[in-house]
Amino acid sequence: MSDSKRNFVYGLHAVGAVVDRAPERLLELWMAEPRDDARARDLRERARVVGIRVQGASNESLAKLVGNVTHQGAVAAVRPLKPWDEHDLLLRISQISSDPQAPPPLLLVLDGVTDPHNLGACLRTADAAGVLAIVTPKDRSASVDGVVRKVAAGAAEFVPVAAVTNLARTLDQLKEQSIWVVGTEGEATQTLFEADLKRPLALVLGAEGGGMRRLTRERCDFTVRIPMAGQVESLNVSVAAGVALFEALRQRGG
Repeated sequence: MSDSKRNFVYGLHAVGAVVDRAPERLLELWMAEPRDDARARDLRERARVVGIRVQGASNESLAKLVGNVTHQGAVAAVRPLKPWDEHDLLLRISQISSDPQAPPPLLLVLDGVTDPHNLGACLRTADAAGVLAIVTPKDRSASVDGVVRKVAAGAAEFVPVAAVTNLARTLDQLKEQSIWVVGTEGEATQTLFEADLKRPLALVLGAEGGGMRRLTRERCDFTVRIPMAGQVESLNVSVAAGVALFEALRQRGG
C-alpha cells in the first residue's frame, strides 16, 4: 500500500490508542527489538489480544519511517481517517441529535488558524476534551499534514477535521440543528466561566491577532472572553482552545 493511503503514528501512547480504539484501521505495527520494558510488553500484549502482529525493527529502521522524532520504539501504519466536509458534519450532528442517550455535541471551530503547530495542538486538546469534530474553512486554514499529525501525537487519527467551503453558511446550518454558536473575543462582556456551555455547542476561536472574521462573529449567538489577570492581551489559540474546551467539559460533568 502506498504512503498516500496510510499514515504513520508513533509513540507508545499514540500507537496504543489506535490499538485500543481503532484496531481495524491498523495496517502494520513495528516495535524496536531492543525495547523490552513493562510498557513495551504491555503494548505487545494488547496488540496480540486484538490480533495484530508486531514486527521487530531496529531504531534506525523506525527512524527511516517517521524521521528524527521521539518514537519510543513503536511505530504503526494506519488507514487515514476519512476527511469530512460540511455534509459529513451535518449528517453526524443529525445522527447524534436523534439519539436521546448521546451527550450534547461539542464542536471546535477554528476561523483562520493557519499555523500547523497550532492546529496539531488543538487536535490533541480536542481529543482529550471529547470534541466531536474540528471545523475549519477550506481557505485561510492549516490542513492536516505531517507536521499537524506529529504535533497532535495520535489525535489526528480520531478527531475528524471538517474543512468547509463556506464557514458562515455552515454555522447557520449548525444553528438550524439547535447547535449554539459561541465565539471567543477579548471584548465580550460575559466571561467563559459565566456562560452555559452544557448545551449543544460550537465553540469558535479566531486567529491570533485578527480574531474571528466579521461574518463569523455575526453568526455567533453570543461571545465570551477568557479572564486575563496578567499584562498580555491574548493567549495562543491552542491554549485558549484548551481553557475553553475544558471549561465546557467541567460544566458537563467531566
